[in-house]
Amino acid sequence: MITIVGVGHVFDLRRQIHEIITSRRPGVVGIELDPVRFAALRERAPRGDGPIVYRLLAFFQSRIAGKYGGQVGEEMLAAADAAKDAGADLALIDRDASDIFQRVWGSMSFRERVKLVVAAITGLFITRRRVDQELARFEENSGGYMEEFASEFPSVKRVLVDERDVHMARAIRELHAKVGRVVAVVGDGHVEGLRRQLIDLPLEVIRLGELRAGTIPPPMPEPSGSTSVTFSYEIRRP
Repeated sequence: MITIVGVGHVFDLRRQIHEIITSRRPGVVGIELDPVRFAALRERAPRGDGPIVYRLLAFFQSRIAGKYGGQVGEEMLAAADAAKDAGADLALIDRDASDIFQRVWGSMSFRERVKLVVAAITGLFITRRRVDQELARFEENSGGYMEEFASEFPSVKRVLVDERDVHMARAIRELHAKVGRVVAVVGDGHVEGLRRQLIDLPLEVIRLGELRAGTIPPPMPEPSGSTSVTFSYEIRRP
């Protein structure tokens, strides 16, 4: 069984994440991080590299997280801690962040870059009410929301979302082939892409809206059968 958990990086979801992982007792927990980002998150060390727009977006996330009483990435640290408590391995299933943002910036048109910089600066002044409104729109129709995002920022959507969906789905597929029961904690915007990539495998999906509402379903029974592929990722022992 694969459990995909969709999270928001600005919300305090530590309790929910811990409950999901410890109740499902996976052999491995995969999180949407690479080794460098995981180490920086553990140490709460700010990263000074990357395009200016990336640093603006990171600052924006930190401000929004503060409005909801949390810190960016707490759900990933909670997943790592819960993996240890459950006796599971921890897998860092995302691509290298520096490569991602170099590819994003390099693939964007001048028009996209200007629009993204403007959006990042505007986001510095966004209110919690506006965030709640946008989240409600996303939860009502996540597919349409992502299509709208793709029409505004096609290169960003392709590199930041679609290509990472493929990468993470392949890692999750191999983890499932090796250990059977996997919990993967990813941004909720990746959930539908991963669902499409993993449709042939036994799959349980828990969305951000359920986590925020506290409506966590009980573990699903483990069916038989698995599929094997070869892929490369990093596993860390608890």
